[in-house]
Amino acid sequence: MRGGYAGRILRVDLSSGKIAVTPTSDYAERFLGGRGIAAKVYWDEVPPGARALDEDNTVIFATGPVGGVPAFAGSRWTVCGRIPEVERFSYGNFGGRWGAALKFAGCDAVVVHGKSERPVYIFIRDGIAELKDASALWGRGAIETREALKSEWGDSTRVVAIGQAGENMAVMANLIADNDAAGSKGVGAVLGSKKLKALAVKWTNRAVEVAQPDRVRELADHYRSLKIGFPYYDEAFHNVLSRWSHDPRLEFRTVPGDGVLKKEPCYGCLGRCPRTVYRSKDGRSGKFICHSAWFYQPWAERFYKDWNDVPFHATKLCDDYGLDTIAVDLTIGWLNACYEAGLLTDENTGLPLSRIGSQEFIEALLGKLSRREGFGDLLAQGLEGAADSLGTAGREQLRNVGILSERGYSQPYGPRLYIMTGLLWAMEPRLPISVLHEVTTCLGKWLTCHMGLNVFPTTQTVRRIAATFWGSEVAADFSTYEGKALAVKKIQDRSYAKECLILCDWLWPIMELEFSEDHVGDPTLESRIVSAITGQQLDEDGLNRIGERVFNLQRAILVREGHRGRASDTIPEQAYTEPLEYEIQDPQLILPGKNGEVVSLKGRVIDRDAFERMKDEYYLLRRWDVTTGLQTRAQLEGIGLVDVARDMEARGLLAGVDR
Repeated sequence: MRGGYAGRILRVDLSSGKIAVTPTSDYAERFLGGRGIAAKVYWDEVPPGARALDEDNTVIFATGPVGGVPAFAGSRWTVCGRIPEVERFSYGNFGGRWGAALKFAGCDAVVVHGKSERPVYIFIRDGIAELKDASALWGRGAIETREALKSEWGDSTRVVAIGQAGENMAVMANLIADNDAAGSKGVGAVLGSKKLKALAVKWTNRAVEVAQPDRVRELADHYRSLKIGFPYYDEAFHNVLSRWSHDPRLEFRTVPGDGVLKKEPCYGCLGRCPRTVYRSKDGRSGKFICHSAWFYQPWAERFYKDWNDVPFHATKLCDDYGLDTIAVDLTIGWLNACYEAGLLTDENTGLPLSRIGSQEFIEALLGKLSRREGFGDLLAQGLEGAADSLGTAGREQLRNVGILSERGYSQPYGPRLYIMTGLLWAMEPRLPISVLHEVTTCLGKWLTCHMGLNVFPTTQTVRRIAATFWGSEVAADFSTYEGKALAVKKIQDRSYAKECLILCDWLWPIMELEFSEDHVGDPTLESRIVSAITGQQLDEDGLNRIGERVFNLQRAILVREGHRGRASDTIPEQAYTEPLEYEIQDPQLILPGKNGEVVSLKGRVIDRDAFERMKDEYYLLRRWDVTTGLQTRAQLEGIGLVDVARDMEARGLLAGVDR
């Protein structure tokens, strides 16, 4: 292989203890890396009838060809597999330094199959893997496990681990890695079922070979010169994602105290983003940004009336137990709604529900949930099941559940405001944050500009950006459904290509430029970078075709696992019936409308017929069957998925084929 790849995929069979190596070249040309390689391995090797906690389920850890190459914010990594709560394929995207370390250690991916009879961890050193006994680590938290393995193998060792929630197969268990990188809700339970506690990586040679070194240096210099930052280049804006606010513009707040936040970028990144470490008064420190930092803040502020370290300790408890914070957030919302309705009490749950927001409550909840003790065992099976246990009254309270204590706000970046995000939500197995950000990041900056808090991007700039990245200027008119189907297709194809490289969601794609004359970004830069790194010449269209192929492969996986095409491409009923009242990205609920005029969308609901017509247009653009929303053999073969088309046809899962 040429540059950007280690060239090896490790395959670990926990049942037999056998470890093998296969070449990355089996996948790289068609699927590039990251989500693409992971999805193809999953398609080939996980039987459609396998359950998430079965021996046959496979978990794939994968990097992309930009991983380990400095400057481009491209050292992210993915973990994919079937998850237990919904029994379907899902994925997670991680930052930090573990992914780059895997590449340095001589591997592009690790494929884990089977089940061990005893707790083990995988130790990888310079491309050689061993299974080691993890009995002494079993029962410890993910952070504690990470530090124990670093103590044994050296501080430079990079570790990804599960906590007690994963060991006990709580459906919302996730993975925690170096630099507190967290993700892949549900996969923690899968690793727990396999008795796999951690993967630890060491390496000797840090260098990643690239095909065209001079061209890579030239592109790195160019990228630096663009002064890309999130949300802006100025570091004064970089701590905005550590402090929750109901309205981040009109109620702008930062974490109080000098020196309590410190930048901690992922490997090879310039660090122009809010990824920060918080240091609490007791000396403990850890990553503290975005939702994982916010989820307990509104509850704690109501209880304590002022800022303190409790939200940080709540975040670190989730990390150590290995729990997804969005799932915990929604669980707290449901518990609070049931408490206020008189359905649940301190006595019948064994939880201090009367003290939600306190450290006492969050410690009790997370401990019982992770150890599956008492009422925690019910919660560990998922919120739907917990609600069902209380009958109609418990299910009714699900309508009041929302993240960040906002009642009913369970689908951030929803379609009542942005329209096109309805299709993005409908076609994914989980919160599709990467594709959603390709809509909302630029528009969030537009709102800041419109409110007079910054000077770019203006409404006219957003229209030019829409023409370049979404296919038409009318895509930036949020009073109409026109142009949204094409925008969705272009966003998906580009985002899935990004998930193969894997580039940072905060900094890519470069849709808007802060320091240029017209402020319109460059959609060709990704293809130029990957061409220089790998030697595989790709232009913008060629790279997006790989994204289209991977998106369609994931669609085929989901259909093979029960997704019913058009019948499953749905949004919550509340989008049609409950008027829009709040969106954290845009509490003012205003966006560009017709001819660039600013329109208020407060109170809007989705027009059901218009949404279905948008689906018609989208299916036509995808060359899927409009009636069923299913793929066709000709379409799959046309994008290089001949083997997938053959399998789907044999199963009766393509349009026009009898089931």
